[in-house]
Amino acid sequence: MESLKNLNVKRIANIIGASGLVGQQLLDQLLDHDEFEKVRSFVRRSSGITHPKLEEIVIGFDEPETWKHLVKGDVLFSTLGTTIKVAKTRENQYLVDFTYQYEFAKAASENGVGAYILVSSMGADSKSSIFYSRIKGELEEAVALLPFQKLIIFQPSILDGDRKEKRAGEKVGLVISRFVTKFMLKNYRPTPVNMLAEKMIRVSVDSTPGFRLVKGTEIFSI
Repeated sequence: MESLKNLNVKRIANIIGASGLVGQQLLDQLLDHDEFEKVRSFVRRSSGITHPKLEEIVIGFDEPETWKHLVKGDVLFSTLGTTIKVAKTRENQYLVDFTYQYEFAKAASENGVGAYILVSSMGADSKSSIFYSRIKGELEEAVALLPFQKLIIFQPSILDGDRKEKRAGEKVGLVISRFVTKFMLKNYRPTPVNMLAEKMIRVSVDSTPGFRLVKGTEIFSI
């Protein structure tokens, strides 16, 4: 009876980073998913997307007092992220990759959102000498202290999907990674973004509580 009951649950999802590579795919799949009755997407500017389930909220990420009361529902998905090339400075990158994401997670936990699903990065380590990896590690440690019933952190390898923005270095790395990981270093094989989005949704609707860190090729087996 419990499993039958769960099939009838309608959930409300929150998402930040819906304009990014993973976020776009996640948003599309959430809007098509029968178990979600509303998807609340927090964005800097309107995407122009319209859908009966979609509530798009244009915000200033630097002004949490104007939006934190709106982060309500069953789950918060965080796919937000940037690069130093886009951010221009380490300070700006830290704002996007740590501060904004942590403020959203904190607001969600305070508003009773039960589950938090975060896309981090393979190699995330708060003690890393690599700035990007260090930010990701600091965020993982910070959100782990928040009182979510369920916290799932994904650490994918290089993401495999079509970006709006062109990243020549990443494109070359993707080609090399696809070839090399056929024969060795299989834990580093590229992670298809459509599959990653599917797995994020799958763990969000699973009733199992607690913390889980999903690394590399573990994502494929969920």
